[in-house]
Amino acid sequence: MEEKDKGVFSSGCPGCRRAGACTGCAKREPRGKLLSTDWLADIPGRDPKGIVEVMFKNTRVGFYANPLGLPLKIGDIVAVEAAPGHDIGRITLDGPLVALQMKKMGLSPDSEFKKVFRIARPSDIEKFEEARAREHSTMIRSRAIAEELGLAMKIGDVEYQGDGGKAIFYYIADERVDFRKLIRILADTFKVRIEMKQIGARQEAGRIGGIGPCGRPLCCSSWMNRFVSVGTGAARLQDLSMNPQKLAGQCAKLKCCLNFEIDSYAEAQKQLPSKDLVLETKDGPFFLFKTDILSRMVTYSSDKNVPANLVTIPASRAFEIAALNRQGIRVDSLDTNQDERPTKEYGDIIGQDSLTRFDRNKKKKKKKPQANGNQQPNNAQRSPNNGNQQNNQRNGNQQQPAQRQHNNGNQQQPPNQKQPNNQKNQQNRQKNQQPKRKPQNPSN
Repeated sequence: MEEKDKGVFSSGCPGCRRAGACTGCAKREPRGKLLSTDWLADIPGRDPKGIVEVMFKNTRVGFYANPLGLPLKIGDIVAVEAAPGHDIGRITLDGPLVALQMKKMGLSPDSEFKKVFRIARPSDIEKFEEARAREHSTMIRSRAIAEELGLAMKIGDVEYQGDGGKAIFYYIADERVDFRKLIRILADTFKVRIEMKQIGARQEAGRIGGIGPCGRPLCCSSWMNRFVSVGTGAARLQDLSMNPQKLAGQCAKLKCCLNFEIDSYAEAQKQLPSKDLVLETKDGPFFLFKTDILSRMVTYSSDKNVPANLVTIPASRAFEIAALNRQGIRVDSLDTNQDERPTKEYGDIIGQDSLTRFDRNKKKKKKKPQANGNQQPNNAQRSPNNGNQQNNQRNGNQQQPAQRQHNNGNQQQPPNQKQPNNQKNQQNRQKNQQPKRKPQNPSN
């Protein structure tokens, strides 16, 4: 029977650390939707004939009595009483916590509950698997039939009973639908007993499942079994942007998580000044512009409609100024420590805004000095007398770049720079080596 359990209800095992379902480990721990942690499991004195919680497909759960005193534990596949026949489900909770769950569901422990027949046998599981294999094809066929009849409804899911003798059709409709003809056609087509159950958009999302914008499975498909109405007042109280694309979930309704922290925000809102409170100063009145609820900081503006001269102060300072205004005293400024507070500049903590953060600063190489301490420039121009220049460089002399003058052929020195003696001697030698031009004969 353990091998059959693997195909019906998947279970994870932290004991043997298997990726899939575990069937042979004694530390098997079932995992699935709507599971609760039994934090009273170690307390003795449990009633073996008490009420247990049984989970069926997706989010449907039920409470059943155990009159036979079967040794049931969380994760067991059981056959329970149905109308008519029997159904197959898995036990998700037992012991004292069942009474707390029944109280949340609004059920009285004195009411009559259906019974747990037995732990499911291999034949029961085989019949149940055959019935589940027909659910998808039945849903597609029923949608086509409803469309042919022109009914304004959407069949979202089909659930077969464990013995295959009954099928529950979950549908969504905005208006009242007369589906009496549809039931007759479905009963003749599938040869089973038909039950129609209307659900909302939230219940449909819970049955289908998915991943929310927070990156975790949807709350309605993992642990929520009761839906509470969510209004836009919850978003306004938390100072959220009234953007329907951000506030709506996958069911196209307001997210259920808007109600999770509304009590904390309502309690913190009581410690903030009201929106109608006007603070009087010597410079003029200041009006409330925005509030930071969790940090208890309020921002005031000198203009009621346009943000101007914004000043952010703690809520305690706002109450203090309001008390002084009631006494007829106007303060000099809202924030007395505004000049003393250091202005926080933008600090790049991660360092990802700099485009040159991966560039290495190239260090300039220092030129090694020559033996005699003189340094030859890189852009030195060659002189027509290469032999004399090489001789001068061997002696440690350095020749400056010379520029010819068209007027007298003399070299012009850069300003504020003295020529060394060896350079003057070299220039004189170059003048002496130049050949003298012979005067032209006018007769020729």
